[in-house]
Amino acid sequence: MNVFETNLNDALLIQPRIFGDQRGFFFETYQKNRYQKEGMDFQFVQDNLSRSSRGTLRGLHFQVPPYAQGKLVYVLEGAVLDVIVDLRKKSSSYGHSFQVELSAENKKQLWVPPGFAHGFLVLSDSALFAYKCTHYYNQEAEGGILWSDPFLKIKWSIDSPLLSEKDSNLPTWENLKSPF
Repeated sequence: MNVFETNLNDALLIQPRIFGDQRGFFFETYQKNRYQKEGMDFQFVQDNLSRSSRGTLRGLHFQVPPYAQGKLVYVLEGAVLDVIVDLRKKSSSYGHSFQVELSAENKKQLWVPPGFAHGFLVLSDSALFAYKCTHYYNQEAEGGILWSDPFLKIKWSIDSPLLSEKDSNLPTWENLKSPF
């Protein structure tokens, strides 16, 4: 696998090694020893899977300490625009974002460290989105930032995404009191 740094401290883009022939392909979505050799020594405790239709935007979400989650995210079917924002006040990339297309075709993965907000927009007819988490979900620890906040300058390429009521009412950056 190849590991690439992003413009955000500690967030990594991962391109697994793909073995393909006329029958199809094979690759390891995760192998602890291989990730550890690349400096990614985390323990996953929960796997999540979501299916969403075109134009659905989920996020920008995070879990507050002590329930903060690191996530290894990837797409099994379809394509998404994946976006993360560094919420760590002491980080030199605090308040900055990174975005990348993750798809079943490109098989890229994104490591989202604890202390980051995360969201994605479905670009294909539907998308099956998978992620491994380093901490259990805790409803009382939910946090988020409004997807369209002008401070973040995220280019979502959509004006009216399909949103949950919760995601429509998340606070702006100006009103966020980062717990990180």
